[in-house]
Amino acid sequence: MTRFRLLTLLPLLGSVAGCQTTSRQAADLIVYNATVYTVDSTFSKAQAFAVKDGKFVGVGSADDIRGKFQAEKEVDAQGQFVYPGFYDAHCHFYRYALGLRDADLVGTESWGAVVQKLQAQRQQYPQAAWITGRGWDQNDWPSKQFPTKDTLDALFPNTPVFIVRVDGHAALVNQKALDLAGVTKNTPISGGTITRDARGNLTGLLVDNAVRLVSGKIPEPTAAEADAALLQAQKNCVAVGLTSLADAGLDKGNVDRIDALQQQGKLKVRLYTMLAPTKENLDFYLKNGPVFKDRLTVCSFKVYADGALGSRGACLLHPYSDKPKETGFLLSSIADYRKLAQQLAASKFQMNTHAIGDSSNRLLLDIYGEALKGQKDRRWRIEHAQVVSKADVPKFGQYGIVPSVQPTHATSDMYWAGERLGQERLKTAYAFNDLRKQYGQVALGSDFPVEDINPLYGFHSAVARQDAKNYPAGGFQMENALSRPDALRGMTTWAAHAAFEDKQKGSIKPGMAADFVLLGIDLLEAPKEQLRNAKVQQTWIAGEQVFQAK
Repeated sequence: MTRFRLLTLLPLLGSVAGCQTTSRQAADLIVYNATVYTVDSTFSKAQAFAVKDGKFVGVGSADDIRGKFQAEKEVDAQGQFVYPGFYDAHCHFYRYALGLRDADLVGTESWGAVVQKLQAQRQQYPQAAWITGRGWDQNDWPSKQFPTKDTLDALFPNTPVFIVRVDGHAALVNQKALDLAGVTKNTPISGGTITRDARGNLTGLLVDNAVRLVSGKIPEPTAAEADAALLQAQKNCVAVGLTSLADAGLDKGNVDRIDALQQQGKLKVRLYTMLAPTKENLDFYLKNGPVFKDRLTVCSFKVYADGALGSRGACLLHPYSDKPKETGFLLSSIADYRKLAQQLAASKFQMNTHAIGDSSNRLLLDIYGEALKGQKDRRWRIEHAQVVSKADVPKFGQYGIVPSVQPTHATSDMYWAGERLGQERLKTAYAFNDLRKQYGQVALGSDFPVEDINPLYGFHSAVARQDAKNYPAGGFQMENALSRPDALRGMTTWAAHAAFEDKQKGSIKPGMAADFVLLGIDLLEAPKEQLRNAKVQQTWIAGEQVFQAK
């Protein structure tokens, strides 16, 4: 080679070498200097990750990620801890949103305190057609007796009052509300109770299906009011790290409203919506099939087998310990449950059933097994699975049924659940770890607004089996506590699995939706007393920051 040709090639070779050593892939975001819990198959940890077009494209060490990717935006996590976006596997987001203007009766320590809050509610909204409230629990009061409508009749004779018990399965109403609904002591009811006193007069207490007789008369909000409520509810959810929600029991109109807000870019949280099994919903969705969009999944129907333990509507195999003549009741006929299961087994939809008592759990598990005929990856779910006899626990594994549970129910109910069930049967209740062993996974939710929306309360309850007061010392029935890794899986990747979304989200790895949260403490290592008070610092959905702590 001549000297001239060598001198000519040297600059070109240098240029090529420079491209090879400095070229980096374009990304939208890099987060580094973090402890990243990926919640992948090996539960690995990383220091950094890159995001492009709303998805993770690289996860690894800070040097590797910053050496491989060049991003428009970089975030120094300053040593904070990063987790996949939290997923509430069972809640009532739409109901929670519409209830934000209701009187908040959670934690009231007496019937008098409830009345005071209702009077304040009336003063705040004097033009409202109804007085509504939610969250009372007679088990928190000294007498532990269900209230009656007498005081409400005296204070609000011309305004209908409707206040829902904390579990959503009982309500107290006044005479004006009963009159508007046309409910009398002769009104027939199946799958519920219109409570009467010793003289046969209505007390105003309605349980399970009876609640709908009055709730259906409450005026629906306007479209603008509903949209505003949903956006406020979203604001509250992302502030506690929730990026995905499973909303249990909606109509097509509710789903369409959510879809429209998501398409407009206003509603950014991801929704897995369970449909109420109404004729209209069944006719439309069984004909048109499931819906799988980037932020909306519609592939299940939510069914109610029974009521709640607190209002003695849970269907038990043997009588309540504190009411030996009562066993609770089913909310529909066995034939109806079996028919629906056969119908859904022939479709592409899941059947997700609210089952609290050991009788309703046994019934629905057996119906599931009959309908599925050995199909183990249909991911049909039992919601709550609160009291399950030892003989029935293995059916979750045998039939491939997802246990979808709410850890804070255990720590809320533990004060009085023994009175309802007796100590021996109590041992078969809230058995989250036993259920996990059978199916291999457990999906964790809160059931908000029955419980608080904060998923870290559920994490704490799952691993410590204690409430906000760190009671009881040593934990409640600790044999069924979850390990911290499993609790985190339950509110991320396992929740996604229960919704057929585990290939799209739930862990921090390439190809997954870039939903993540930053916290100042290590949920896997911090003292359990710190878990409930941990504060979310940032929340991101699809690589977009949707919350920043002040």
